[in-house]
Amino acid sequence: MSSKRVVVGMSGGVDSSVAALLLKEQGYEVIGITLKVWLGDCSQAGEHACCGPRAVEDGRSVAYQLGIPFYVIDHKEAFQENVIDYFCNEYREGRTPNPCVVCNRKLKFGSMLEFAEKLGAWKLATGHYANVEEKNGEYILRKGKDLRKDQSYFLYTLTQEKLSKLCFPLGNMTKSKSRELAKKAGLKIFDKSDSQEICFVPDGRYVNFLKKAVPDQFEKGVMKDISGNVIGTHEGVQNFTIGQRKGLGIAFGRPAYVVALEGKTNTVIVGEESDLYSSEFFTEDTHWISNRKSIDSVECTVKIRSMHEGAKARLSFLEGKRARVQLIEPEKAVTPGQAAVFYDGDQVLGGGFIQ
Repeated sequence: MSSKRVVVGMSGGVDSSVAALLLKEQGYEVIGITLKVWLGDCSQAGEHACCGPRAVEDGRSVAYQLGIPFYVIDHKEAFQENVIDYFCNEYREGRTPNPCVVCNRKLKFGSMLEFAEKLGAWKLATGHYANVEEKNGEYILRKGKDLRKDQSYFLYTLTQEKLSKLCFPLGNMTKSKSRELAKKAGLKIFDKSDSQEICFVPDGRYVNFLKKAVPDQFEKGVMKDISGNVIGTHEGVQNFTIGQRKGLGIAFGRPAYVVALEGKTNTVIVGEESDLYSSEFFTEDTHWISNRKSIDSVECTVKIRSMHEGAKARLSFLEGKRARVQLIEPEKAVTPGQAAVFYDGDQVLGGGFIQ
């Protein structure tokens, strides 16, 4: 075991630091790496953002405490192209993006995994709360034990090849236990706050970020009811998300909600709460983790957003990496651009972006 080299993606937070700690205690040769990805305003992302300068400082500090080598990979341009540009363009198209899924696919488990292989690593480890299991020659992705912190939703794009090269040391651990171990080991970051879901928008005000990043993409448009009648105007579809009720700027005469966004025509569609429910939807860029190719349809549980509890559904595969999702019971605010992730119990089957 001591001869096996493991590279740990270190964000400077508690979870990745404890992952490195555990592997070091288990006798592995551990090397820490951090992706340097901030650009422009992202350098002001705040001390707890996993993409900010503090992340590198804390990652280096923990590596020094653990006595392990530490590398910083400059990925600013790749992050801009693959994550920031995607984030801005999706909102312009009237979709609600999921940058964490894209970052995991393209950078954390793309470029970072390639770097680990160049270092001759046996595995790449991260602090994600998820589990990988090998069964009959196939790798299975499962939820983390701590369901409140489970991050399997963001990992559905992982392939069999990538899963074979990954390990998640915190998969069977709770967040409180992770902090306890960090404190016991004397790691200075043991009480550091969790990073934001969208690391480059630490205050959660994504519209402000977009107005600074792509101000020329905001254009005036019209609001319509579901019958097509113009009922008002707006300052850009980027200001709205499906299910939004506040800040519509119209007098609808009854509670009004954003039920659809048309990016091409810059139109916001407004309706009643009942108009938000869907009994089926389609996904694109659908990924199936299993090697089995003969599946036509399957019953599963689908999560339509990261904090969604999951809903029973039947999944049918279509041509062009598309899938049809028929919900047993209608769900509220199925949002284009978000990831729909399919589960069988705690096993992640795959997922795709909602059309």
